[in-house]
Amino acid sequence: MPDINWTAVTAETVRHLQALIQLDTTNPPGNETLAADYLAGVLRAEGFDPLIVGATAARGNLVVRLKGAGAAPPLLLYSHTDVVPAEAAYWSHPPFAGEIADGYVWGRGAADMKDTVAEQLMVMLLLKRQGVALNRDVIFAATADEEMGGKEGYGVAWLVKHHPDLLRAEFGLSEVGGYNLDLGGQPVYLIQVAEKGACWLKVRAQGRPGHGSLPHDDNAVAHLVQAVNGLLAEELPYHLPEASAAFLDAAAIAAAHTPLGPVFQQLRTPAGAARAFAGPLLGHPLQPFLYAMLHNTATPTGLAAGYKTNVIPSRAEATLDGRTLPGFDTERFLAELRPVLGEHLTYEVLLETPPLEVSTDTPLFDLMVAGIQAHDPGALVVPYVMAAATDAKYLAPLGVPTYGFAPMRLPADMRLMEMFHAHDERAPIEGLGWGVRVLYDVVRRYCTEAG
Repeated sequence: MPDINWTAVTAETVRHLQALIQLDTTNPPGNETLAADYLAGVLRAEGFDPLIVGATAARGNLVVRLKGAGAAPPLLLYSHTDVVPAEAAYWSHPPFAGEIADGYVWGRGAADMKDTVAEQLMVMLLLKRQGVALNRDVIFAATADEEMGGKEGYGVAWLVKHHPDLLRAEFGLSEVGGYNLDLGGQPVYLIQVAEKGACWLKVRAQGRPGHGSLPHDDNAVAHLVQAVNGLLAEELPYHLPEASAAFLDAAAIAAAHTPLGPVFQQLRTPAGAARAFAGPLLGHPLQPFLYAMLHNTATPTGLAAGYKTNVIPSRAEATLDGRTLPGFDTERFLAELRPVLGEHLTYEVLLETPPLEVSTDTPLFDLMVAGIQAHDPGALVVPYVMAAATDAKYLAPLGVPTYGFAPMRLPADMRLMEMFHAHDERAPIEGLGWGVRVLYDVVRRYCTEAG
């Protein structure tokens, strides 16, 4: 088997990432076939036979399979090619140019998640170029529509419904994990083993309409403002899912010699967590990450009321981004939320997806840990719960559990999740090359040694 020139592989990965960024797949409307066509061209040139399928011509999903001996079920590498809109005026580099500056590739999708598309593409190319004798198939899927929650049915949800056999696998690897986080000066790598569910809501307050010059105490706008203020002031209850407990145990050990060590131990109880969030974690960069791992959340993201300045409206509404921990469904979540917001409001569920949790007691998880440690000796690796949701929710009913594992080594001052959907999204070139190497080694080992 020939040696791999990893410097050349890094450069090739960067070129693919730049090309993908330069294809505007903003969702809506998506136009993901642009990316599918590009990937198909690269794959065909290397002897693959990729398939592009979709609900419409513009919303293409690419799926390709590298055949193995069939001694074990397939492994699925999947990622999405759509991105969220970008406000170009606020960027240091144009969001769809894919420019290289200061050691980074800049552009919308550089972190979420065209970087992973490029990594997974390179893994497929390397497996074929190296002639790796696989004992199982490796499937690569680059899909549409994730950034709209998949609810429009163009991406993974559509594939599961119309072409489930294209995606059936023992495990899936996707976003967001395999990257390092600074825990009080101690770098720790996170592997996503659980993700929160989504419960997006419209909540409405009713009141008595009237003339704006005659204020009264049955004002729908005032009712809604009071409810939202109550939500911001009163936290939803503390919970400790298994994956969150595993994270806290590992993090406490990892950060034992830092000021955060005892804080992670505190977070294992409701009273301790309340003290920690009001004390050492108040204003700390890790506070949102840790809080979301231990609470259901409901974030106000939209307000609407009124149509004329001098008219008190009869209705006001707020949009809430609700996120649920493993073990919760919509009814249990609403049962927590209603006492805080108020029973007098009406609740409309816009989108609901289940939380997910995957065991850490698997050969694949062990290989991911070993893979990171092989390329960063002495590294500490911990499981964690991601606050957001991914396309894993559509694969779970098909019997395909997903780990978030898209490795990337980050500079100490870079927080990957803060790049998502933000201005100046970017990926570190050195860290991207490191990630390809780790992902390739894990996939190669799992698909030749395990099964």
